[in-house]
Amino acid sequence: MNNFITKYEKILEILKQFETKSNFLNQIRCPRLSDIELIAVDLTAESLSIDSEYQLFRILPNSLSSRIERSVYNRRRRKLFFIKERIRKAMSDKLTGNESYFIVDSMPLEICKLSRSSRTTICKEDYLTSPSKGYCASQKLHFYGYKLHAVCSASGVFSDFELTQAAVHDIHYLKNIKNNFSSCVLIGDKGYLSAEYQLDLFSSNNIKLEVPMRVNQHGYEKHPYLFRKTRKRIETLFSQLCDQFLIRRNYAKSFDGYKNRILSKITALTVIQLINKLLNRNINNIKTLVV
Repeated sequence: MNNFITKYEKILEILKQFETKSNFLNQIRCPRLSDIELIAVDLTAESLSIDSEYQLFRILPNSLSSRIERSVYNRRRRKLFFIKERIRKAMSDKLTGNESYFIVDSMPLEICKLSRSSRTTICKEDYLTSPSKGYCASQKLHFYGYKLHAVCSASGVFSDFELTQAAVHDIHYLKNIKNNFSSCVLIGDKGYLSAEYQLDLFSSNNIKLEVPMRVNQHGYEKHPYLFRKTRKRIETLFSQLCDQFLIRRNYAKSFDGYKNRILSKITALTVIQLINKLLNRNINNIKTLVV
């Protein structure tokens, strides 16, 4: 409990540096637990690998649990999605600074086993956001759910991410990247190999896409070692999301709840990195206590 309060107070202090307001939702009465405090509770729980609201409210200190009901916490947390994303983006910009090298990749997020895909109702309230069947070539895995497409800096900070159906090919994510990046080098794997997209990114936003060539390609050249080593950074981040933040485990029933959980985990990772930087630690030592 003491560890929870210590982390909560530190994370709340960081959040207040990026948001001057305490409440963002239009409510008739001022809530006892402000919106910024609710986000801090959410991020603290994720940093401690607590992704179950039932378990959270079992260990939540009375000074916090007495100020909000569990059902109200769930509804307000989903409504604060865009505020949380704005804060995450501001923290990410502060961490990345003027970096010009970024890595793009994707990872599969399974909703349920393939054998249950035909009868499950999870996240199926809207056809456009419903999960689908997909294939992950790197893991040789057929799965049912979503893909997390992400861009991180060379130092290991998520700059941008997006959830798509599992059937969407990785290369289609590049269409959205040029809206958020310019004058930089983007490193990807063979799934992003496309002369058309490389030309489009470079001509529109001066983004140089570095992708390894296939061995049977005409004029094959081996990908430089520095790029191959740098690209492993995003794979390490994905592993940390799976290990400490349990991103593959899902309790959400709606897509709004699911995307909010994914955002909370990535934001919690970013705020720990920022705290480490302020304490002059390695920003990617995410298991280090923030004390």
